[in-house]
Amino acid sequence: MARLARLALPNQLHLLLQRGHNRQPIFADSADRQMLLALLDENARRFGVALHAYVLMDDHFRLLATPASADALPQWMQAVGRRYVRHFNDRHGRSGTLWDGRYRATILQAERYLLPCMAAMDLRPVRAGLVQEARLYPWSSHAHYLGQASDRILTPPALYWRLGNTPFEREAAYAERVHQGVAPAVEEALDRAVEQGWVLGDPAFLAVLQQHTGRRLVKAAPGRPRRPGPSAPV
Repeated sequence: MARLARLALPNQLHLLLQRGHNRQPIFADSADRQMLLALLDENARRFGVALHAYVLMDDHFRLLATPASADALPQWMQAVGRRYVRHFNDRHGRSGTLWDGRYRATILQAERYLLPCMAAMDLRPVRAGLVQEARLYPWSSHAHYLGQASDRILTPPALYWRLGNTPFEREAAYAERVHQGVAPAVEEALDRAVEQGWVLGDPAFLAVLQQHTGRRLVKAAPGRPRRPGPSAPV
């Protein structure tokens, strides 16, 4: 069966996932992680991508970003991916592919899913048993949004600014959101969306989005004929 065409639309919130080949590690040490972040920063500026959040795990990384154009995301990820593989192979005396195929991506309705997605990303190292608290993991954007670090690679989204009128209010409100965690159903929906490439949003959001692309946005209900226009996400 043909792969679903990846969807990228300007000024929309995208969740991206890139895994290592056969779930193998894509970082050997801190220097590798710093290199990837530097490449993400350099090329985000080059192609017009606002990076809002990230988490670097041993065998994959996740990004939350908004592109200024339809071509910005694929150009960004292609440039970063190629240069990072060269760096990793040269540094560690290896050859061949590093990635598990093409990166995966989906569009999220920001008003409903941006903050839950950021919290879910921050909590991945905790769920993986790497740290006891999200604030202890050094390779995510969590510290920036708590005011514990200043990460120039990041562009805080408008919804984060609305959490409070002062930096302290915003940081405290965001810390509380992460502390409360993410509902399992929401986390499963986010994972399913990025894995399968289906858009995650309510019917009104999907209807507006459908006006800008001919690609189907959500998976058709099993056993039923496809209906015209968008449907509610599964």
